[in-house]
Amino acid sequence: MPPNPSTRKLAGSRRLGRRARIGLVLLVGLAIILAAIQIPPFLAPVSAGGWVKDPSGPVIGGSLGTCFDLSIMHDGALYRAWFSWRDKDSIAYVQSTDGVNWLAPQIVLGPTTSGWENTVNRPSVIKTSSGFAMWYTGQNASASAIGLATSPDGITWTRASSRPVLRAERPWEKVAVMSPHVIFDQASDSYRLWYSGGDQYEPDAIGYATSSDGITWTKDPANPIFGASSAGAWDGYKVTAADVEPYGVGGSGFVMFYIGFSDVNHAQIGVAFSPDGIGSWTRASVNPIIRPGNPLSWDASAVYKPAVIHEDGRWLLWYNGRHGTVEQIGRAVHESDVLAP
Repeated sequence: MPPNPSTRKLAGSRRLGRRARIGLVLLVGLAIILAAIQIPPFLAPVSAGGWVKDPSGPVIGGSLGTCFDLSIMHDGALYRAWFSWRDKDSIAYVQSTDGVNWLAPQIVLGPTTSGWENTVNRPSVIKTSSGFAMWYTGQNASASAIGLATSPDGITWTRASSRPVLRAERPWEKVAVMSPHVIFDQASDSYRLWYSGGDQYEPDAIGYATSSDGITWTKDPANPIFGASSAGAWDGYKVTAADVEPYGVGGSGFVMFYIGFSDVNHAQIGVAFSPDGIGSWTRASVNPIIRPGNPLSWDASAVYKPAVIHEDGRWLLWYNGRHGTVEQIGRAVHESDVLAP
């Protein structure tokens, strides 16, 4: 006897309904699993607040090995940079006409046997009336301090002393002061220094000091002037490596670019604003502005140490990104004078 067509249709509709229910359950289950393990999507934002990463990827690194924490300036027709070269325990110099394509590096400041600078890194270089001055980090196995060197041309350097010009002395500084950022303030005829202090492996907060000669520094009694935000925030664990620039009408205020840590292995870059560069800091609502890239990118694991130039109506930012254990230096651009608050 041939099957009843209506029975065949009913059975088919039941099978389709069952498959639809199973498919729905699987989709819901997959969504719950993805939400629970918080897999970062490949298309997650890698920057915010109008910042765009250079699509060419890292501009310093590759066969050089780990390159990190640079100081940069636009000097005449050249971009000139001094970066930390981990494989050499030294500071290297590079130059470029566009800030993207760099000539081969040369080591310009290496370690010594003085005991406190078995490796040198994290420079801050400014131009002076007689040439250049570099404040840099010297490290041994247990501590970090800041030294000073001078140069007529930015390439040949002479240390100001065999001793550091800034050491960890206060409880919050623990065993390390590092990552100097120095500007010369014409109005007060003095040097202004922002530095990081705390643990040897990633310091904890940012301090401030002033000096009339760049050698003898007076630390601010309110230090640290900038610390971690609330627990669980993207910068709620540590903040370090400030680059502080004049900002606002007539340079009436200051903007700080800094690294924020959610834990010791996860870092991003943010900005904060202050009327005087010392207190009353306000974090930008768009933070973090530079974030790790997608899981396959050169900066997938973390982004560190901003170094900034403001010119021609835009902001240029160089930073080091990490993928696994390798760090390289890349660039991001903000095509406006005004930074998102």
